[in-house]
Amino acid sequence: MEREVRLLKKYLVFLAETRGLATNTVKAYRQDVEQFIRFFQQNRFPLEKAHIRSFLSVQLRISTSKRTLARKIYALKSFYRYLKANGHIDTDPFQGIGAPKIDKHIPKVLSEKELASFLDALPGGNCWELRDRAMFEFAYATGLRVSELTGVKKIDLALPERLVRVLGKGNKERIVPFTVRARKTLELYLDKLAENGLPCIDYVFVNRRGGRLSDRSVERILAKSFALITNSRKKIHPHLLRHSFATHLLRRGANLRVIQELLGHANLATTEKYTTLDYSDLLDVYERFHPRSGIES
Repeated sequence: MEREVRLLKKYLVFLAETRGLATNTVKAYRQDVEQFIRFFQQNRFPLEKAHIRSFLSVQLRISTSKRTLARKIYALKSFYRYLKANGHIDTDPFQGIGAPKIDKHIPKVLSEKELASFLDALPGGNCWELRDRAMFEFAYATGLRVSELTGVKKIDLALPERLVRVLGKGNKERIVPFTVRARKTLELYLDKLAENGLPCIDYVFVNRRGGRLSDRSVERILAKSFALITNSRKKIHPHLLRHSFATHLLRRGANLRVIQELLGHANLATTEKYTTLDYSDLLDVYERFHPRSGIES
């Protein structure tokens, strides 16, 4: 496996620079390939299909997750396709190795009524209450991933037009509209932030020191706020707002291609391909289908 060890670094550079994969994705690929290499080195196995299947069988027993195993297989197939495409190997050892069938996972969502009750009940008396209110209203209005939400900068916002530029996975940019309610809560928060001597220079959602709010902090604040307001033990996390955003638009009749654009998904449904739409059409559809788009107060 010396060849694989030697070429792994080049492959990771290829993933990051040529394919533009996110840092966490590249890290996961590296871990999967390194684990595979260690298995063959420790057991001194030749790289044959029988031993590859032994490795996969061990992984399934360890993780008990078909989804995790499928991810590992995809990472390893990608690595060996790269080696073959670049002339480092003559045959692909993963040719004919299939991945386990994964049952479709339907994400949990909050109902429109649940979300409206929660968002409308959020306090806004001081700067940090306004931050949380603006942040969650904005998260539901845009369907951003939590890392995208915390990464929004003031320069990315076009408040009059109600548009935000988002840097998503693989450094892909997209433009996402947001509601009138989200804009108004953002403006209130940003004004209050300036009054408190922490004008928004860089990131929009900041901590008490003026630095970027962490993803973990958003998760903690959301869970605590939801529990206090709803008196519910339901587990809630930022991705639940994203799932709810997409589901509510879909249920109200929004075109799946529009939802793909808004979410920045290559595959919102497994058979759908990412489609870029004209932003004026996107905004028109968004205005007609988002449940809070017409709220003025």
